[in-house]
Amino acid sequence: MAIQRIQSVYTVVRDMDKAQVFYERALGLTLKFRDQSRWSQFGVGGSNFALSSAEEAAQGATGTVVVFEADSLEGVRQSVEAAGGKFVSERDMGSHGRVQVFLDVENQIFQVFSRQPSA
Repeated sequence: MAIQRIQSVYTVVRDMDKAQVFYERALGLTLKFRDQSRWSQFGVGGSNFALSSAEEAAQGATGTVVVFEADSLEGVRQSVEAAGGKFVSERDMGSHGRVQVFLDVENQIFQVFSRQPSA
């Protein structure tokens, strides 16, 4: 496991349409991808900023969540738990990859994502 970059940062919102328009107007962000009322993603530099519905976000997430990208998830859980963090869940997103959800030592949610290996 090696963390490669911050894959994305997302903010949990109640009104996807209103939040999307706000970030487009306030910061001039350009929409990169939208999945109905579940997820709106903007490209910012070499990373992503997204708006997430509560249903699409990590369970219990409120506010903003950082998603780190790793070359694999091998050993991530063990490292986080050894440092005092807690494993919450894992989600397999098929061809998109997998993401693990953790709580840090302050009980803040963060995620580690790994892309699906190429065939």
